[in-house]
Amino acid sequence: MIPGRSPSHPSFRRSFLFALQGFRTALRQERNIKVMLAGGAFAVAMGLILRIDAVSWAVVLVCCGMVIAAELLNTAIETVVDLVSPEFHPLAGQAKDIAAAASWVLSLTAAVVGVIVYANALMRLLAG
Repeated sequence: MIPGRSPSHPSFRRSFLFALQGFRTALRQERNIKVMLAGGAFAVAMGLILRIDAVSWAVVLVCCGMVIAAELLNTAIETVVDLVSPEFHPLAGQAKDIAAAASWVLSLTAAVVGVIVYANALMRLLAG
């Protein structure tokens, strides 16, 4: 469907509200979203403590956003797999494991980026 062409297509405002509803649902039901948000809060706190520069802030915030988005996509994939395959099936399990692995890889990558950003900021602070 082409957005805006059909009268049944939700408005931008309604689409935004659906996205917020999805985020609230994930926040209520998924422990990992809460863990990722806590990690993001920790990353922001460390940025404030270490007084990182604007480019480092951009890198940290992009990493935080991507990790949370990956976890939301993982949750969506797991939900759809559970809907279409309520009984255990090896392929359903494989799909869920692969989606979780994608989120895990991005989280590890973001952690490495964080170590680089914060180590650089710490060295800069210690150097004076």
